[in-house]
Amino acid sequence: MTTTVGSAFARLWHGLLAYLVKFGVVGLIGLVIDVVLFNLLRLGVFGDDHWAQSAIGAKTISTSVAIIFNWLGNRYWTFRHHRRRNYVREFVEYAIVSVGGMLIALGCLWISHHVLGYTSLFADNVSSNVIGLALGTAFRFLLYRYWVFGHHRADGLSNLERVEEAQRTLFEEPTPPEERAAIVPADDERSTDAAATPPAPRPSAGTTAGTPPPGS
Repeated sequence: MTTTVGSAFARLWHGLLAYLVKFGVVGLIGLVIDVVLFNLLRLGVFGDDHWAQSAIGAKTISTSVAIIFNWLGNRYWTFRHHRRRNYVREFVEYAIVSVGGMLIALGCLWISHHVLGYTSLFADNVSSNVIGLALGTAFRFLLYRYWVFGHHRADGLSNLERVEEAQRTLFEEPTPPEERAAIVPADDERSTDAAATPPAPRPSAGTTAGTPPPGS
């Protein structure tokens, strides 16, 4: 029972949990970038009275910067064994998923800020960086894991390695029988030589080796 549980946990760890932990670390750093930049823009550190200072503008900019950082982190760490050779297409698909997660956060922010009327900085952070973040993170992880960096992607490194290994196994020429016969260990050769040499005849009882029997 213990072995079965350990084996099941190992499969779960390598199949999902290890990715989830790394994804969480990258996402946490990206969250810091997102939150810090969002609040700096909202407080007018980069200037006042422009679109970037608005709730929607600040969140759009901060999330876009975080998306680029997260793509690099996930490509070269979280899913490095499954990253794609066509990095342009990978980034486009990654950006599509990230925009989907961003729209979830923006939707939460829009409902809170413009529909419910919670316009304070604290309310903006709760709606976008707590509720929106949780929903958007779940959405992004599932699509990153099973679509953008999925094992089935034709240009994914892990899939290409499996295809190359299968091709080597399929098209590898077998060793000819005569070559296999020629490759014999030294001990086997000695055993074969010894078996091929007949034993010396033993002298008859009552005689001495090399002396003919009486009366011959």
